[in-house]
Amino acid sequence: MEPVERVTCKRRAPDAALFIGSGKADEIKMLASQVGATEVLFDQSLSPAQQRNLERHLELPVNDRTLLILEIFAQRARSHEGKLQVELARLQYLSTRLVRRWSHLERQTGGAGVRGGPGEKQIELDKRMIGESIKRTKERLIKVKKQRQTQRRQRERRNSFSISLVGYTNAGKSTLFNAMVKAKAYAADQLFATLDTTTRQLYLGDVQRSVALSDTVGFIRDLPHGLVDAFAATLQEAADADLLLHVVDGANPNHLEQIEQVQRVLEEIGAADVPQILVFNKLDALEKSRWPLHLTDMFEVKDAFSDSVKRVDRVFVSAQTGDGLPALRQLLVQHAAKGFVEDIPQTSEVVD
Repeated sequence: MEPVERVTCKRRAPDAALFIGSGKADEIKMLASQVGATEVLFDQSLSPAQQRNLERHLELPVNDRTLLILEIFAQRARSHEGKLQVELARLQYLSTRLVRRWSHLERQTGGAGVRGGPGEKQIELDKRMIGESIKRTKERLIKVKKQRQTQRRQRERRNSFSISLVGYTNAGKSTLFNAMVKAKAYAADQLFATLDTTTRQLYLGDVQRSVALSDTVGFIRDLPHGLVDAFAATLQEAADADLLLHVVDGANPNHLEQIEQVQRVLEEIGAADVPQILVFNKLDALEKSRWPLHLTDMFEVKDAFSDSVKRVDRVFVSAQTGDGLPALRQLLVQHAAKGFVEDIPQTSEVVD
């Protein structure tokens, strides 16, 4: 689908019935008729009632931000776990919107002839079927989560230092992952190219140890809570990591806002206290005159839910050309060496 017109609206609070006011709804209806639009998409999450009311008012299909993200997720999911997570989120979304999905919501015939009275409504049957599907999907995801926990415990027994790549969607995490571990993970200039966690071993010669490097799903502003819950198994990789590589699209003019959004999601999944290195990627997309004087420095990151600030290491890199990658590896060596020292059991000796 191609966008044909964009409308913005400022309100102190969303309208309970239409989300936007009735006057703005009339304006959208007239505009959609003029440009020949076949659907209206809201860049916000709508309640089921608001969605139904808008469809009646606009006389067009209406969808919201959550459904759009779900559709993208459905196209990108490749692994068994990723598909299960998307399916769970989709079922939970549809379970509240059954009324507008069916035109045959009359009661089923209850018994032969005139005996038996009215039977079960079709919507009640659909609700029960979706409820059973949600239950089955959750049970299958629990099994997958147990497998992940087993793999995580095995890494812990091997005294492995784990690093997770996190960041806003399309910041170049998978490209950086491929450049660092010589992998062939799918990377593309598109939203949510990676939904499935990929883990590879990265050998750091200076400490003569290997660390586990994981590529995770990208974050986005206003990520619906249903998706955060559905992708808990994938996001848990970030929460359990020893170090986070927070990848930022340094060429994006809104990168400061994106950093704030990622910090907010990290807070929600319990990963706010995990040490971070801020990786400003896409250095090759900047003009040489805008390149920093030093590839490494310190950066102040604000807490998502308070005014507190913490200083973290920052490094400028280009995953495409390799600029800055040696500096990044050196920072990883420093953090990994510190982590390995902390893992060594401390003993004391008493001598005469």
